[in-house]
Amino acid sequence: MRLTFPRRRTLLIGAAVLTSVGVVAAAGMLWWKPWAPRVEVVDPGPSGTRIDAAGVVGNYYPAEGDPAPGILVLGGSEGGISAGADAVARALHAEGFSALALRYFGDAGGTTRMSEIPLEIFDRGIDWLADQPQVLPDRLGVVGGSKGGEAAVLLGSRRPDLRAVVGLTPSHVVWQGFDLGSPWRSVGSTWSSDGVGVPYLPNGRYSPGGDLVDMYRDGLAALSDHSEAIIPVERSTAPYLLVCGESDILWPACAMSQQVAQRAATFGGPPVTVLSYPDSGHLGVGPPVSADSPSYERLADVGGTVEGNAAARADSWPRIVAFLRDHLATG
Repeated sequence: MRLTFPRRRTLLIGAAVLTSVGVVAAAGMLWWKPWAPRVEVVDPGPSGTRIDAAGVVGNYYPAEGDPAPGILVLGGSEGGISAGADAVARALHAEGFSALALRYFGDAGGTTRMSEIPLEIFDRGIDWLADQPQVLPDRLGVVGGSKGGEAAVLLGSRRPDLRAVVGLTPSHVVWQGFDLGSPWRSVGSTWSSDGVGVPYLPNGRYSPGGDLVDMYRDGLAALSDHSEAIIPVERSTAPYLLVCGESDILWPACAMSQQVAQRAATFGGPPVTVLSYPDSGHLGVGPPVSADSPSYERLADVGGTVEGNAAARADSWPRIVAFLRDHLATG
């Protein structure tokens, strides 16, 4: 998911540009770049503080009172520290956790290249969180949405110190990256490790005028030729909770979530629970949104209905909190 509420189908427009922009049109669009999303770096709320040290940038919300489990929060392809990612961190803080909404790419200057992002950024974020006095270092979890959900699933397979993984509209594979600032530019993997791109699944074909989910479905049809892109969740020692909407028009998050569960079951991996909602799309995940919120009517921007997305959030969020409490319990 994009944890912020995006301009309607921004990524769909970007994908259309990928396949249809011509030389003459490109010349006029190089400066304007109407397909590129706005990168947000929101200020922390009253209970939080901005962190910019030791390679870690984010909004940190330490638990009040005794030290508590620590949660790393990852937004999606909007980059920066989006209002949505910050809202998730604030909501977790309100439930008694210490939460860090991490900026892992993009800044207020508008960086839009999401390619070969070092996984070491996440390692630094987790390590920083574990070192904080208001965090129990042996009670760490991650909550990520959309591309951040892909990262969360991947981190679970790499970090044995994680005890709970929550993926909101996640992926079971590492996908090819992108550069929405220059969408005609070919890029490699979304992620890198030790300076080397992580094996990835190339994006599929996009048909202008269609939904972006079709491009990802086309890419998945070639997965047998790129099996190394499948995230080895069986290496995880942490249980997974994955939340998705079956009417997602950005990517097939429910089908990919089920693949995470299937692989874990096949190869002796951790327990994986999938919460899927038929009338929900890419924005039907995260804390509940009230009907009087300015964002409420935009819940259906990336699939499903407004009511379906709102209901999915209302049902899944308490389950997410309960999952984190169960697996990060101090008792």
